[in-house]
Parts: sequence; C-alpha cells; structure tokens
Amino acid sequence: MSHSFPVRIFYEDTDMAGIVYYANYLKYIERARSDIVEQLGLDQRAMRAEDIVFVITRVEADYLGTARFGDRLDVRTTHHAKGAVRWMFDQDVLLEGKVIFRAKVTAVCMTTAGKPTRLPAKLRLALSDPAE
Repeated sequence: MSHSFPVRIFYEDTDMAGIVYYANYLKYIERARSDIVEQLGLDQRAMRAEDIVFVITRVEADYLGTARFGDRLDVRTTHHAKGAVRWMFDQDVLLEGKVIFRAKVTAVCMTTAGKPTRLPAKLRLALSDPAE
C-alpha cells in the first residue's frame, strides 16, 4: 500500500544553519504513519484501551539532501505487514520531486506490558494481498 502526506517547513523546524534539524524528519515520517493509521480506520485510543499499542523497534535513515524554511515536502510511504506482529514502512521525504530523506521503519504490535501481540484484524485485512 502507498500513501502521500504533505509537510510545510516552518521556522521552528530549522537549526542555526537555516536547514531542517535532522531529528524533525523523524517527526514528519511519524505524522505520515499516524495519518495512515487514521485512514485505515484504526482508533489508537480504543486500541490502547484494549491493551494494544504500536511500538517502533527499528529505524534506518539516510539523509540525502536538505530542506529550508518555507519548503513544502511530500512524505511518501509504502507499507505492509510482515508476519503476525510487524508492520514495515519504507518512507521517502521529497522536495520538488527529489528524495532528501529515506527511512525504513519497523513497528511492532504489543500489549502495554511489552508483550508482542497480533496486529489488529482490521489492519491485517486492510494490508492483506487480494491475490492471496
């Protein structure tokens, strides 16, 4: 599945050099993943009430360019389930069509006590391959 999420760069996003502070890219890709969750109809507050949460267990990131105040970015995400508990994301941040940041992210579904648990049925169904 693929997803696109727009991001506008504000002054507060930049560092003393006038470019986007490196850690903010993690915020941008998080916002895109949160938007995916919402678009899939998952209510994370309701999931938490049922003792289920998503935990990021791995992020591999490459910084390939820079963005500055006023730029408009596009976070493009492809994602799929891997096994019963993992949700994998490939995320690119683009500026004017050029990839300036790339990340591979692994999320795991867990109980609030930290025990792995199956991805919610609604998510598994949304991510399932119709050809299977």
